[in-house]
Amino acid sequence: MSSNNNSGTTKLRGPGRPPKKSTSCTWCNEGKLPLKYILPTTNGKKEFCSETCLSEFRKAYVKGACLQCDNVIRGNNNPSKDFCSTHCMSKYQKRNETNNRIVPVLQTIPVDGSQGSPGPFQYETFQTFDWEEYLRETKSIPAPHSCFKQAPNPPVNDFKIGMKLEALDPRNVTSTCIATVISVLGPRLRLRLDGSDNKNDFWRLVDSSEIHPIGHCEKSGGMLQPPLGFRMNASSWPMFLLKTLNGAEMAPSKIFQKEPIGPRSNNFQVGQKLEAVDKKNPQLICTATVGAVKNDQIHVTFDGWRGAFDYWCRYDSRDIFPVGWCAKSGHPMQPPGQKNNSTANRFKLRTPAISSNLSDVQSPEADTSAPPPPPITVYFHKTCQGGPLFDTAQLPSSVEDISSVLVAKKVVSEILGASSKPETVLARLGALRGEEMVISHGGTTYTIKLPALVKTSDLENVFSALSSSLGCCQNLFSLDTARGECNNCENRPPPVKRKPPAEQEAATSTTPADTASLSESPLASLNKTPTQEWGIEEVIQFIESTDPCLGVHAELFRKHEIDGKALLLLNSDMMMKYMGLKLGPALKICNLVARLK
Repeated sequence: MSSNNNSGTTKLRGPGRPPKKSTSCTWCNEGKLPLKYILPTTNGKKEFCSETCLSEFRKAYVKGACLQCDNVIRGNNNPSKDFCSTHCMSKYQKRNETNNRIVPVLQTIPVDGSQGSPGPFQYETFQTFDWEEYLRETKSIPAPHSCFKQAPNPPVNDFKIGMKLEALDPRNVTSTCIATVISVLGPRLRLRLDGSDNKNDFWRLVDSSEIHPIGHCEKSGGMLQPPLGFRMNASSWPMFLLKTLNGAEMAPSKIFQKEPIGPRSNNFQVGQKLEAVDKKNPQLICTATVGAVKNDQIHVTFDGWRGAFDYWCRYDSRDIFPVGWCAKSGHPMQPPGQKNNSTANRFKLRTPAISSNLSDVQSPEADTSAPPPPPITVYFHKTCQGGPLFDTAQLPSSVEDISSVLVAKKVVSEILGASSKPETVLARLGALRGEEMVISHGGTTYTIKLPALVKTSDLENVFSALSSSLGCCQNLFSLDTARGECNNCENRPPPVKRKPPAEQEAATSTTPADTASLSESPLASLNKTPTQEWGIEEVIQFIESTDPCLGVHAELFRKHEIDGKALLLLNSDMMMKYMGLKLGPALKICNLVARLK
């Protein structure tokens, strides 16, 4: 009897209560810093204290991870290249023996130990998940579609990255703000409020009632507000709003869809299956179960994951979906975690179809691994000009990494290493528009901005941004190893030479002789282009070359994005009030603008 009681106690307390949460970083074991970064892996979720630890873990994880505990294999004193310890190896072998006795589903080929570690992270792989078989194996039932506030057929997503729209601030739902589409995933949008940073991005369905086309707020009698945590002075909001919307691509009203009508009451029952958003990793939709029902709330528990990721939500939440929603909408869905459950293991990253040829059938363990993604390589064509800030001869022939973000960081690090003025390079990259990235140089951490990197082809936008901000040839970087002679470098104008102090007075003089001296300067090629067609860098080049004393204000022109058209509209009041210039430099720039007109 006592043994039965003990076993009953274990059954109640074991799976139902998660173990004590680890408070140390998976990579550096630091226990005092908050663990802000969470990464799903094949056997659980790893937590890290910094982006650096997360990056280092990913590099080591691709090279080799323990098949039992999913930890990175370190050192050379391990019993096998696939296990971190003898304990893990013996536990893995016992589990395989048990699975082979209990679940002889198909004739399988033994797994070759030489195939290495498990494949990429869970959210990097999308394969078909068989809900019908999973429900049959777990003896579960799906929640009826009438329980959800979702359309019978998933809405079509016609939004594009970079489009502008109006959205409620998720941290202050009484405010309507301008938002930009950062990425698109099935019928979902990743949005960022203009004027906010990339730490507060959020996801919305295309048929959400919280997003509207530009102009909806004004028509409704409201007023657009700066987001909570607006990074500029509140008084600059009207000017910021005007500049944000000027020339931007507005999302057309026809691609917005009406929010579906939700159920009138909570009809969920405990044990029903559904698909739900992981609130700690909101880009993921996972298999889940209704763990409890209370009034108008349901408790969402994720199959195969520890209880720390479960949450309560309203029965009409837009973050829960009926079974099969991801398959219909084309949104990736995460299969159940393992959690020592042999049934869940069998459904981990299932293949789309089972071949009729037994030689093509893989074992259950083989289903959980896949070859790592090929590295992304960026080539440096060192015959191209590097501009005034770095020497191309000091660059390597190429750099590579497993993601576009990491390889972009490596490109910037190599440029800093080849530069005689790394502070200037960092300042110019920090003034760009885009997503913030953390770069380490000389033992110090800096924040720069580069265009959003969603896919590998987005690196071309990074190359263009580096070329325009650093004054180097755009063909210096490429994703192709084969490239002939560079036409850009052959036709590149000679570098601008600063004038001696004797010419500085002539540059700021108001006499008619200024026009003649200007045409004889190195800016003659720049003057062949109409001022209205100048970009930001051409404006800065003009000001620095005409009066070197004004070159110290170059970063202000980048920050406020003053191109040729904006330059012709400047006056002293604008520059003093909004750009923070003193009267002297403002008058000098006004004089240059008058001469250009």
